[in-house]
Amino acid sequence: MPQAPAGARRQWAADRAMRAPMRSPGRPEPSRAVLREFWRVIASGVTTVQAAESVGVSAPVGIRWFRHAGGMTPLSLDEPAGRYLSFAEREEIALLKAQDKGVREIARTIGRDPGTVSRELRRNAATRGGKPIYRAVVAQWKAQQAAKRPKSAKLVGNERLREYVRDRLAGNVRRPDGRIVLGPRTPPWKRLNKPRRQDRRWSTAWSPEQIAHRLKVDFLDDESMRISHEAIYQSLFIEGRGALKRELVTCLRTGRALREPRARSRNKPQGHVTTDVVLSERPAEADDRAVPRHWEGDLIIGTGRSAIGTLVERSSRSTLLVHLPCLEGWGEKPYLKNGLALGGYGALVMNAVLTASMTMLPDQLRKTLTWDRGKELSGHAQFALDTGTRVFFADPHSPWQRPKNENTNGLLRQYFPKGTDLSRWSADDLAAVAHKLNNRPRKILGWKTPAEVFDEQLRSLQQAGVASTG
Repeated sequence: MPQAPAGARRQWAADRAMRAPMRSPGRPEPSRAVLREFWRVIASGVTTVQAAESVGVSAPVGIRWFRHAGGMTPLSLDEPAGRYLSFAEREEIALLKAQDKGVREIARTIGRDPGTVSRELRRNAATRGGKPIYRAVVAQWKAQQAAKRPKSAKLVGNERLREYVRDRLAGNVRRPDGRIVLGPRTPPWKRLNKPRRQDRRWSTAWSPEQIAHRLKVDFLDDESMRISHEAIYQSLFIEGRGALKRELVTCLRTGRALREPRARSRNKPQGHVTTDVVLSERPAEADDRAVPRHWEGDLIIGTGRSAIGTLVERSSRSTLLVHLPCLEGWGEKPYLKNGLALGGYGALVMNAVLTASMTMLPDQLRKTLTWDRGKELSGHAQFALDTGTRVFFADPHSPWQRPKNENTNGLLRQYFPKGTDLSRWSADDLAAVAHKLNNRPRKILGWKTPAEVFDEQLRSLQQAGVASTG
């Protein structure tokens, strides 16, 4: 192979002397084009293994990329601007250079300026052998390293902001009088995707979005106390960010240490319902959430026939939790087919406890209750007579028809994870969790709490009642 001219060698040596030495990063980074395609396929909803196969890497490599990025796309999926050389162009340069083509001929072939090609050959050539040899893979890696603009995370440099975020991610559940309600004793987190399903820890866990918006309320004039919810998620999910301990992901409602792509998700049983109580018969005013007194309800189920009833007011999002004790003889008497259900959510128990909970509310604030099609509320006719609250049932497999309740049940799973025996918690414990939930700021309420909105509704109804009798 002919030697490069002396002038070119001197120019290359001068360029090399001015640049900081590049240490090997260990495992070579993949091409950004490959990574971009990998995350594009992930966003379509396929599994990580399938995405890895589609871009030509092994399954363990694809899984490692996904886990190290916390399930979050680490780079823009948009193609880079045309001013930068692509990996395909670098491959073309390497092929033409190996054929002893000159700089100007290479530039004409790929449609670039000769100066661009000349700089590329000088700056990004492989130098391990002591002389510059241009290889596309090495050139791409050098270009990516030089393009990096590392920035320390905002939570790393602002201790006050970090403490605020951390405290609201990992607080204690407290009763109204300030006493702490102890949750389940949890095993240590082993840095897996989720903690053990049984007995995951409780947490007050404001969501990152709630924290980000509440900062503007609590620190109105302090611009240093600002952070986006996405930056908080990145600090929790992405390995090596160093701002927050990754153990705090157990405080998030989902408990996941990885973000799950939206396209990767999916459904509910049904009981006997008569035509007069289907959702289409519900009063039209219930669809308008500006009017209080319409509720949505459901159960969250635990092990051993344990359950907790959940009631959510559609307008204020105020939550009531219903304690469901087992009847006498549960676990002792043999099972009797078609006999009385002794478990925590038989129709008899359900009617009794729901009636007790709803009758604590003013008559004006309990007009309708929308439930799913479970048979636990098969005694709805008697419930309607006892409380004056009409019951309507959502359509089969249609949880979006009870959106507030479904969302609240998701929030409650941070306190009562799936696979947990829910009968261990007393009515006082449930009241403490409901109190905590009703005093979290909500985006849909303009960052007010459900308790504040519910109190406003109650006062307005009382004032209307006074005016009408006056």
